[in-house]
Amino acid sequence: MKTGTKLIGIAGSFLLLCTFTIKQTNYINKVEWLIGTWENKTSKGSIYETWSKITDNELLGKSYIVKGKDTIVFENVRLVQQQDELFYSPTVKDQNNGLPVRFAAKIISATQLVFENAHHDFPQIISYIKISTDSLVAEISGVSNGKERKQTFPMKRIK
Repeated sequence: MKTGTKLIGIAGSFLLLCTFTIKQTNYINKVEWLIGTWENKTSKGSIYETWSKITDNELLGKSYIVKGKDTIVFENVRLVQQQDELFYSPTVKDQNNGLPVRFAAKIISATQLVFENAHHDFPQIISYIKISTDSLVAEISGVSNGKERKQTFPMKRIK
């Protein structure tokens, strides 16, 4: 009887583990449409954003401009899944003492990503909307100095 009870306990534990594993969502796979290099052309020049997959749970991004032969990076971003949550953590040059700020995903789909951090000064919301395979709109928004602000960055895939 003891052997049978042990086998039932082991089998039950295995089924519980399998159920838990199946229920976990791999959000990184859902957001792989970000991977590549994107360009936002402005009157002052182009802003680029490049995303690459680092591990099964993480994408790494950077925003930069190119002036002549120099590449000037002004933001590095980790998009990382921790258990059943996805976080967008940008580190912006000369802000927040060089430390990342963490935004939690509120919407994750094949065409939209929305991240929020209500306690951040600005922005409080960062979003990406996939228009097509080669087109997206990035947006930062929130309240700054008591006023609603929003900046929109239409981007085209170049790589």
